[in-house]
Amino acid sequence: MRHDKAAMVIDLARGMAASAEGLTLNEMAGQLRVGRRTAERMRDAVLMLFPQVEEVSDPPTKRWRIRGGLSAFEQAPTATEMLELTKAAAGLRGAGEAGRAAALEGLERKVKAAMRSTTLNRLAPDLEALVRAETIAVQAGPRPSADEAVLAEIRGAVLAGRPLGFIYSRPGAEARSRSVAPCGVMFGRANYLVAADRESGRIQTFRLDRMTSVEAGEGVATPPADFDLAAFASQSFGIYQDEIEEVVLRITPEGAAEARGWRWHPTQTLEDQPDGSVVVRFRASGMRELAWHLFSWGEQVTIEAPQRLKAVMAGELAAAGRALARAQS
Repeated sequence: MRHDKAAMVIDLARGMAASAEGLTLNEMAGQLRVGRRTAERMRDAVLMLFPQVEEVSDPPTKRWRIRGGLSAFEQAPTATEMLELTKAAAGLRGAGEAGRAAALEGLERKVKAAMRSTTLNRLAPDLEALVRAETIAVQAGPRPSADEAVLAEIRGAVLAGRPLGFIYSRPGAEARSRSVAPCGVMFGRANYLVAADRESGRIQTFRLDRMTSVEAGEGVATPPADFDLAAFASQSFGIYQDEIEEVVLRITPEGAAEARGWRWHPTQTLEDQPDGSVVVRFRASGMRELAWHLFSWGEQVTIEAPQRLKAVMAGELAAAGRALARAQS
């Protein structure tokens, strides 16, 4: 227990050093996952061990921060932390995201360069063993856009609050010139720009690999004041956004255990049934992507609602049947 408390004190000090504005007591409690009284005791321990802590008045509360960072001894990463950084970079590179992978690889080199040689020498064997023992499974699906210049231009426009112009091409449709207010990027099986129409303010998504001649324009173009990218992304089962539906799925007793451990959606609720089955409920858009996922559950899932999901699933099954018939003819 004493060792656990020592680790919590160091972790809290790191949080204070990592925050430019400092942490409130409530934020400390949230970071440590403890009650406010425990957070107060941890704060007092940090104040005793780190005299460089500053108290900042932020009415109606107070904040505490550590300027100048912490020493290399207090900041030395563990083998597990370095492993996750290495794996994240390897996963991005394997998915075709060379630019994002290079950023993490650069961070890894900087972290190692800042470490004491004795610490690095002690860490290296464990890290090498863990890297050999773990890998990332390859998943089928479209490769995200690997165009670093496109991503850099989008990020520049977001930071500067400027409009973004590009030519957008979709299969079966004529290429169109677009000018939007960029809101951010969603990364997934394919990467999407999330942007607001400059006239109507309607939020739209654009696949990065279908965008060409991407360039930040002149003037000011910012997202709607109440727009939240994380909230927008959580509305959909996948990436594609359409009408939000109340989804109800019944999983058979044979698949119930797996369903309980599955993260279907941030809004999900699970209801155990007397026969051993489980009912999953959540609110989401993206019925086509949900239908694709439900194929993997086979006969273990029954769609109870909405009707549109049933129709989409029926359409996908019919299309698959036609493709199979052509292959057998």
